[in-house]
Amino acid sequence: MKKHPLLRRLRVYGVLLGLLGATLQSYASSHREAPLISRDPLADNTDLYAFRSPDDPTKVIIIANYIPFELPEGGPNYYNFSPDVRYEIHIKNSTATTADDITYRFTFAQSNQDASTFFNIRLGQQNLKTTYTCERSTDGGNTFTTIYSNGIVPPPNIGPRSIEDGTVGLGAASYMSLMQQAIGTANTGEKVFCGPVDDPFFVDLGGVFDVGNFRPEGNATNPTKDGLARFNVHSIALEIPISTLQKDGKTPDMAANILDGDFVIGVWASASRRQIKTLNANGTDTYTNNWVQVSRLGMPLTNEAVIPLGMKDKWNASNPANDIQFADYFKNPELALYMDNSQYGAAVPALSALRIQSNSLGSFDFRNGKAGLWALKGSPAVAGTALDDAVFGTILLPDSVSPRAVDILPIFYTGVPNLDPYQLATGKNGDPLAQGKPFINNFLPTLGDMLRLNMAVPPTPRNDPAFSSLGIVQAAVLGLTDPTYANTNIEFIPNMDGFPNGRRLEDDVTTIELQAVSGVALAAIGLWYDDYMAPNSPVTADLQAVLQFTAGPTHNDTTFQAVFPYEQQPWRGYDYTPQARF
Repeated sequence: MKKHPLLRRLRVYGVLLGLLGATLQSYASSHREAPLISRDPLADNTDLYAFRSPDDPTKVIIIANYIPFELPEGGPNYYNFSPDVRYEIHIKNSTATTADDITYRFTFAQSNQDASTFFNIRLGQQNLKTTYTCERSTDGGNTFTTIYSNGIVPPPNIGPRSIEDGTVGLGAASYMSLMQQAIGTANTGEKVFCGPVDDPFFVDLGGVFDVGNFRPEGNATNPTKDGLARFNVHSIALEIPISTLQKDGKTPDMAANILDGDFVIGVWASASRRQIKTLNANGTDTYTNNWVQVSRLGMPLTNEAVIPLGMKDKWNASNPANDIQFADYFKNPELALYMDNSQYGAAVPALSALRIQSNSLGSFDFRNGKAGLWALKGSPAVAGTALDDAVFGTILLPDSVSPRAVDILPIFYTGVPNLDPYQLATGKNGDPLAQGKPFINNFLPTLGDMLRLNMAVPPTPRNDPAFSSLGIVQAAVLGLTDPTYANTNIEFIPNMDGFPNGRRLEDDVTTIELQAVSGVALAAIGLWYDDYMAPNSPVTADLQAVLQFTAGPTHNDTTFQAVFPYEQQPWRGYDYTPQARF
């Protein structure tokens, strides 16, 4: 008997919801994002940040966070860096080399000052007191040199008797004083901090896990909720001179302009363990054999929202140099299916404001499996642009069924060049392939997932009224709508230093990436949403809906510090603070 079309559609939606649930079960930047690493929290990368220092523009800040969902009151064995894990921050600054150009390696050691007590801190003594050594390699990881040793990791922020009390505890002036005392300076000039901090990431985990049930606005009975509020992580923070990171040793004042491509770096972080773990009869364990990478992170949400469940463990074990094997997932990202009413858009109503262009400029369909800009392949219209085969087109226009190879793939895999058509529609006079207003250049075509940052772009002051957690998206909005920028000159637009040009602590990466999957980057360069009819304003109802969409919480549950390491002190286990709701 032939089944009713509605019944068939309901069955399809049922299968979809199961698949979507599996995909979203780890949508928390990189918190428990893959099956194997979810069993090993001490080696789990949670987030990676790279931004130009807001208080010393000659420096760049790189922050790699580990250990998700640390309850502040999680004693007596509080979370800490593992002595058996190798934590590394990797930096690329040249396409002429294949391996890392700079690698920072951190190894940790622990000791007990008073093994006769079950308390972590008592009578001025600390158990599981943690120290570390920082090494640096500049030859692709072949050799490492110690640049800082005997670094101190502050203890967990247990409570006032443990931290401030001078009789039973450490007698510190405050927990913040312990953090400041733990900041060290390497013999090569880098400033370094390792220790527990407030988790700076924010996302509505409850809504996401409920099959994409985002709460963009929230209300009195169902408020938007930051699922990471009042959780801590362990952070490795570096303040590095730009001249150390720039491949020719240049300082930022030597840049040709604020989008100088010679100042682009790619950053990723990892954790590795020995291959073999032996459980000994005396209650100890031993790690032997080769080191194996078990976790990594570059761009936020890659392994969570782009890489499918069956490939997540393989992704974590892979080097970005081998990421071409995962490229297909960026050409037709799964999330795009839920922003397309001809596919499964109706099954996820919370994303109804995000609908991908299917008839942009009356010609171009960017929904999964459609042609995108393929019709322009090899035509005179793309000559000299990034879509020209002789320049970059064999990657951006690989075939007739990979529409997002033109935007999502370069955002994650190469960075975006200051080259037609990747300039704002400002000044293009309706032709998306024409030269427009430059607003981003973090192009480092290593074809691997990294957080890419152009260090020549000035930082937006955090007290600037134009500062926005929407990063490059907000810079594009200003560049398209503010008369101040109605030209095709290279000039600073606030938030050009925001994600995905690096990542600041304040950036709302979940909202930005969902907007990007919905095609907002395409619209920014002149491939407008379907409701645009020339010569009317391209700021249409569809575009406004995308720009007004949020994934829920739009900022962290607490403040950030104005100075290094910028992250806030960890939540105190003794205190009761109701979870913030935004």
